[in-house]
Amino acid sequence: MHAVTPDLLTRYDVSGPRYTSYPTADRFVEAFGVADLEGALAQRRTGAAAAKLPLSLYVHVPFCESLCYYCACNKIVTRHPERAAEYLRYLSREVDLHVQHLGAGQTVTQLHLGGGTPTFLADDELRELMAMLRRSFNLAPGGEFSIEVDPRTVDAGRLAVLAELGFNRLSFGVQDFDAAVQKAVHRIQPAQEVFGLVAASRAQGFDSVNVDLIYGLPRQTPESFERTLAQVTELRPDRIALYAYAHLPERFKAQRRIATAELPAASAKVAMLARALAVFEQAGYVYIGMDHFALPNDSLAVARRQGRLHRNFQGYSTQPDCDLVALGVSAIGRVGATYSQNAKTLPEYYDLLDQGRLPVVRGLALTRDDLVRRAVIMAIMCQGRVQFESIDLAWLIDFRRYFAAEVEQLATLQEQGLVVLDDTGIQVTPMGWYFVRAVAMVFDRYLQADRNRARFSRII
Repeated sequence: MHAVTPDLLTRYDVSGPRYTSYPTADRFVEAFGVADLEGALAQRRTGAAAAKLPLSLYVHVPFCESLCYYCACNKIVTRHPERAAEYLRYLSREVDLHVQHLGAGQTVTQLHLGGGTPTFLADDELRELMAMLRRSFNLAPGGEFSIEVDPRTVDAGRLAVLAELGFNRLSFGVQDFDAAVQKAVHRIQPAQEVFGLVAASRAQGFDSVNVDLIYGLPRQTPESFERTLAQVTELRPDRIALYAYAHLPERFKAQRRIATAELPAASAKVAMLARALAVFEQAGYVYIGMDHFALPNDSLAVARRQGRLHRNFQGYSTQPDCDLVALGVSAIGRVGATYSQNAKTLPEYYDLLDQGRLPVVRGLALTRDDLVRRAVIMAIMCQGRVQFESIDLAWLIDFRRYFAAEVEQLATLQEQGLVVLDDTGIQVTPMGWYFVRAVAMVFDRYLQADRNRARFSRII
């Protein structure tokens, strides 16, 4: 493996998308509205092939009891649990509107509850939500049904309720076990509590337990993060999501409470990432890509080996080319060749539903060029390889001619050891995974035309 040199760090310490979609959400337009989404839903309903394909569901629960300073999610910090009951009433309306256009009983093989803090909902409210979804959709046996869990909001009894409701995958937000870092980001959760919850999850028989970590947080050092890595490998979750902290205080008000001077330098962040890659590999984890690791028998690792990996708005997924119906405030979905996003504030979300309208406020209908480039970018992000012949046959193009300028740019990345380019395709090198977003960015037509990347997180 090539060494990660200071020159490479300087060159690629830039902002760039995470490519949970292409085109990225910042390209969505308000000209895309309710009629466009209704058309996409109707097309799915009437299309013989599409109607047989399973759905993925995402439900956004925005509420949190306390503010985490690093958070860039759409959330509402409140000490009023009664707000959840009103939210569920409106979610029910949104579900009904989708069913009107999709038809009842669509098969769902993947469900994810995110936020915010989904476990802000009380047990009875979670029961109400799941009953609502089961009335409208067919949650397939053997599907992946996951929920994000704030360890501070659950105990073994609540985990038993989640299992009873059909959830088989949990994702615990840990971020870092170091006490000084936890204090700096306003999220205190002792390691022993997380260890106890993971043990309880295993006793309940959950198929997979994920732990979220963040590197680049205030007061983090390579030495302190090394201790967290050791604790995580001892915890041995089935999956690990390792994210780089994106400090964008001009966009996210909560991040203004973080002292910029306390953030680690880019070189320290790379050291943390490099060490994490090594530690998790030594512990037997498969490096799925960019920010995900999984034990070899986990379905994500199996999908990676079999070339079935995909990337959507929740990150890496086992469900390729699956329409995603997104419910709740700010939720982003994908149906056919369209993306759509719901209203970002509760008043606007509620108002649109009061009018009997789907609460979509912006989105995008993808062009043929968008679809071709999405195929290339997702191949890079998920498989780390693009086969020219596959793209040529799927899209009836000549890859080298269609992407002549991009192939020329890749020559520079090849000189730097990030990719291998030959007559058959593009291969991301082991070192290239550090900068895989930079490889994908070469094929982003919008980004190449617009160098204003400050709205994105840093690659390193």
